Parts: sequence; structure tokens; C-alpha cells
Amino acid sequence: MSTTDTDPGTQPPVTTCYRHPKRETYVRCTRCDRHICPDCMREAAVGHHCPECVKEGNKSIRQARTVFGGRVATAGAPVVTQILIALNILAYLGELVRSDIVDRFDGLGQGLVGPDGMAYVYDGSVYPGFEAIGIAHGEWYRLITSAFLHQPPGQGTFGILHILLNMYSLWTLGRVVEAQLGRIRFIALYLLSALGGSVLVYLIAPHSSTVGASGAIFGLGAAYFVFSKRLNYDPLGGRQLIIGLLVWMAVSAAVTSWQGHLGGLLAGGAVGLVFAYAPGRRRALWQAVGAVALLLVLVSLVVLKTSQLTGAV
Repeated sequence: MSTTDTDPGTQPPVTTCYRHPKRETYVRCTRCDRHICPDCMREAAVGHHCPECVKEGNKSIRQARTVFGGRVATAGAPVVTQILIALNILAYLGELVRSDIVDRFDGLGQGLVGPDGMAYVYDGSVYPGFEAIGIAHGEWYRLITSAFLHQPPGQGTFGILHILLNMYSLWTLGRVVEAQLGRIRFIALYLLSALGGSVLVYLIAPHSSTVGASGAIFGLGAAYFVFSKRLNYDPLGGRQLIIGLLVWMAVSAAVTSWQGHLGGLLAGGAVGLVFAYAPGRRRALWQAVGAVALLLVLVSLVVLKTSQLTGAV
């Protein structure tokens, strides 16, 4: 054997990627020292890291937060706003297919279902053959589901214009407020505003039937105004926005539920104040306490009104 030949026994053993055993590699993760193939290499300040070390390192990095404590979304798209718009549109399409959806899920405080299966608003009187329905009779879900329904074509004053205006307003306001709050706080604000609108309708006009996302949108507008004042930054023109909402409320008083708009405005403003001015230390806890407190107040008002309407002690 030639003296230039290498002794096979002295050659280094073949090493493979710890995640892909069939791939030969001699590169190691500079953090855990395991062998990694090109597909598993992640650029680092020095050398390369494996996917597990990168994932573990990300846990120790403090996640970016908005001014009001919400997590900054990794993607730029306002996901929650888009989902809310999609739910409203799906509900509207459902109304076109099933004409009884509005009767079953609107904001009716007290009503009757007649022998013909149709729902009727009534004044509390009892009629033979009719069944009592509505929030006062245990159908509390109407407080929220009504905020996802709109007047179908051919019904009411606005028809399809009702949902078009609301969805345009939701997109304009929602994507900005969602970016300010983060997703979880934005959902809380939207639902509490919707609930606040339904509750005020129930308190003032319990025998009426209401639908629409307007209450929730008015709540977003009020909260946005508070946030703009808190940040001294107003990209949408908060003063003009509130004036527009007030004008819309005045116009709607003649054609739809102004109580729902006002209730959403008040609830959204209250949530906005809590989220914007909660103390910096344990801010998330104070914000949660404030939101839950408002929820309890709204629920208590519904309980008291129900007791009054049904004659319960």
C-alpha cells in the first residue's frame, strides 16, 4: 500500500443532522452543539442556531406591546376586524335564506310567537295561543346576537344600506382601534359596546325589536376619541368623527334605535377610559377589573329590568 494512502481507521466518523438523520453535515449549532443541516440552520450573531434553540430563545424576549398593553400583532392585517365583518356578512346572507333568523336572534326585549309561528312585539298582555319570548323570558343571547344582524332588503328604512354603512364604519374604525389595543382588548371593547347598546334599548324600549352593529361601532368611536386624547394623536380626526356619530344618532332617532347607539357610545367610552388610563403597574389587571365591573353593571341592569317586566320579586 502506498505511503500516501490514509488509514481508513483514522478517518472521522460521518455525522448527520439531529433532525434529519439521513443528511450528512459537519456544522454544529453554536448554542447546543448539535449537528444541523442547511435546512435547519438559522442565522445568529455568531454562527448558526438550530430551530429548537431559536424557539427557546424567543421565549426570553419580551414581546412588543401597544401603548395600552395589548400585544402587537405579528401580521399587519386587522384580523379581528376582518372576522367581525365576515360574521356580519354571513349573518346577513343567512337572513336572505332564512326569513325567521331576525325574529329568533334580534334584540327583542319582550315579544310573542303566534300560532302562525311569527314573532310579534307586545305590551305585556297575555293572548291565548301565544308564547312569550325575548330577553325578559330568558333569551339573553339576543343582547349580543342582535349586534350581528341587519335589516334585510325590503324591510325597514335602510335595507341593504344598513349593513353597508355599518361595515364601512367598522372597517374604518376597527382596524385603527385594533392596532391600538391588540386583539384581546379590542374584542372586549367591541362586545361590551354591543352589549351596552342592547341593554339601553332593553331599559328604555323593552317592547321594541332592534338589530345592527351600530351600538358596537359607536362604542369604537367613543373609545377611539379617548385614545386620541390620551396619545395626543388623531389620525382619523376624532373630533369630526364624534360629531359625525352624534349627527348620525340624531338622524337615526327618527328611523331606528337611537337608544342602541347611545348605549354603545357610553359603554365604549367607559371601556376606553379604563383601557387608556389604567395605572402602568399591573395595568392588565386593572383593565380586566374595569371591564368585568362594567359587565356586571350591565348584567345587573338587565336582571332588574327583567324583574320589573315579569313582576318577579
